[in-house]
Amino acid sequence: MTARSLADVEYNYKVINERIAEAAQKIGKKREDITFLAATKTVDAATINHAISLGLDHIGENRVQELLSKYEDYNLENCSLQFIGHLQTNKVRQIAGKVDLIQSVDSLKLAKEISKESKKRNITTDILVEVNIGREENKSGVFEEQLEELLCQIAELESISVRGLMTIPPICDNTRKIQKYFNNMHKLFIDISQKKLDNINMSILSMGMSADYYEAILEGANMVRVGSSLFGARNYT
Repeated sequence: MTARSLADVEYNYKVINERIAEAAQKIGKKREDITFLAATKTVDAATINHAISLGLDHIGENRVQELLSKYEDYNLENCSLQFIGHLQTNKVRQIAGKVDLIQSVDSLKLAKEISKESKKRNITTDILVEVNIGREENKSGVFEEQLEELLCQIAELESISVRGLMTIPPICDNTRKIQKYFNNMHKLFIDISQKKLDNINMSILSMGMSADYYEAILEGANMVRVGSSLFGARNYT
């Protein structure tokens, strides 16, 4: 990254934090009540580390191979590394013990594999269960009517701990539509929380990305995953 690009990251980081604080204040919360996680797909480790030096304390990778390729270069002393993309069961062993949280668990099969690999390493892996709130065929995530059953099944597994829920709603052409999805997700989060299911800790609701994190916070998100608004447009070539 050039000096100009790093300066852009500094400016963007400041603006995002200000918008998070503003959204939080509107619903009676404080800035520190909202976790700002930087989605770091395609971003080089040096740029990620620069953002960490500014105070960023949560990063998330979407791809196992990319995470592994950067792993030794991350400055994680004061930063949580999480996995936020779709995770195949045959790749769980590659990241078990390397990430603090896996945000995209959407099946009992995947949860069992995380449990098995965590038990091997004598660790407990924190997870979020992914909900397909828009019921989109091309997206991963459990439908809301299947959520409670899946949570109860995961709760019986060893070496795995449910910390909350995550979602990626459909792309919407106006704010009202996206807020409806976020609101429905928050209601689901609260409903599960109030049932006080054994071994289920509903402390994290991860929703909202660069285009809609402000609206997500207004509707109850306490973790947002922001990538391009921080690092600029992605280069996937």
